[in-house]
Amino acid sequence: MFQMRRQTVTLLTTSQMIAADEQTVAGGKRSIELMEAAGAGVVREIRKRWEPRPTLVLCGPGNNGGDAYIVASLLDKAGWPVRVAAVSSSKDSTDDAKMAAAGWDGDVLDISPDVLEGCDLIVDGIFGAGLSRDIEGVVSDTIRAINEMAIPTVAVDIPSGIHGDTGAICGVAIKASLTVNFFCRRPGHWLYPGRRYVGQSVVVDIGIPLNVLESIKPLIFENSPFVWGQQYPVPADDGHKYDRGHAVVVSGTVGKTGASRLAARAALRVGAGAVTLAGPPSSMFVNAAHLTAVMTETFRDLGELSDIILKRMRSCVLVGPGNGVGEDTRDLTLQILSLSLPTVLDADALTSFEANHHDLLEALHDRCVLTPHQGEFQRLFGEGFGKDKLSKALSSASKCNATIIVKGADTVVASPDGRAVVNCNAPPELATAGSGDVLAGIVAGLLAQGMPTFEAACAGVWLHSASAREVRFGLIAEDIAEALPASIRDLFSRYGEFFEVKS
Repeated sequence: MFQMRRQTVTLLTTSQMIAADEQTVAGGKRSIELMEAAGAGVVREIRKRWEPRPTLVLCGPGNNGGDAYIVASLLDKAGWPVRVAAVSSSKDSTDDAKMAAAGWDGDVLDISPDVLEGCDLIVDGIFGAGLSRDIEGVVSDTIRAINEMAIPTVAVDIPSGIHGDTGAICGVAIKASLTVNFFCRRPGHWLYPGRRYVGQSVVVDIGIPLNVLESIKPLIFENSPFVWGQQYPVPADDGHKYDRGHAVVVSGTVGKTGASRLAARAALRVGAGAVTLAGPPSSMFVNAAHLTAVMTETFRDLGELSDIILKRMRSCVLVGPGNGVGEDTRDLTLQILSLSLPTVLDADALTSFEANHHDLLEALHDRCVLTPHQGEFQRLFGEGFGKDKLSKALSSASKCNATIIVKGADTVVASPDGRAVVNCNAPPELATAGSGDVLAGIVAGLLAQGMPTFEAACAGVWLHSASAREVRFGLIAEDIAEALPASIRDLFSRYGEFFEVKS
């Protein structure tokens, strides 16, 4: 059952999808059969949603265009009024695409904005996921005209103009109402800006056997309990609180304590057996006044902080929220990293190393999780995401030998071993002050319970988003931790088969 579901959350790069096709053909299936199955899958999804109507099918020169020709032929046989327009050049056509084009009995118009007149539905089969150059000329003009007309548009595999591996826009892109994907989605379906062009996304079976995933060994997935659920910590019936870990969250000074309290409460809510908020003496009274189940301790120097962390089976440390930017936080962070415990570094613990990033990178270890937003990522690694957020997250995770949560509307979690997920369940309301502090606390709480680093980061991001969805309108950061019980209950209800009590 996991194998079947794995297909729907696996993200294959363009080269991996080509390999999947090639392995299927090597196993005895003809490539034209895959194209015919793809076209039939698109037609099924169209007919589920629309009654027959004047339909324009746009065909490019490659296999994507071949799929579209089959769509046109099948709709025509079903009695739909169909017209076909194509990119005039056929120099890039494959043999299968030519065979599919030959199966269309009607006229073939040249693509231009003029052919859009009179259609009520558009099928986009111009360019596929392997497009790497900017779209120009009459095709660009036609795509702009389609988007201005707001006609319902069905994209074959991926909207034309979206880079399949990065989600980048190649000059211009079709804004689809529905995208019908084959076998597995591509990273570009879920990475911005491409994600806003996909519309509803549906994966259809075209006859590629699931065992090809075993030979391809994909490492990129949609963030889902199918990826990390078997590692999620489930309390044992006869367990006690210290079986569930003890997280330490480092507080800032007076006036900068709210962020660490948000994180500490989230760590407790997600299931850590105990949480201690440790801060300088000046923070004690304000923290104690706001907290009940979270314990408080004070430290005057780095030695006392180390003593707090190492005693009483403390199992994870979070540093950064509200700690202030500067030398003190750098020293604090390096001291904590020297203890080699699972550690979450957020906010000020990252920004404090802007001019000393080599010191941080040398001190990091594989039990660390970094949680930068785009600005913090750029300050730490010296580059923005540009057109390739996923590969930059992966290369940076490898460089620093730590798991990185690169936050945003399309949060990416990257592991130094090459695994990555793209998160897909975050509502826009998460863009609110303090939500990142809560995320850091959730991850720390999962690490404290013994969850592996990459899986804890993925689960934390997913639960953070799911909890925000429980609230949505009017959401503030404090609401996220309070919604965690409902999100966890729903997690166990919907995905319970993946969870087991760990001895």
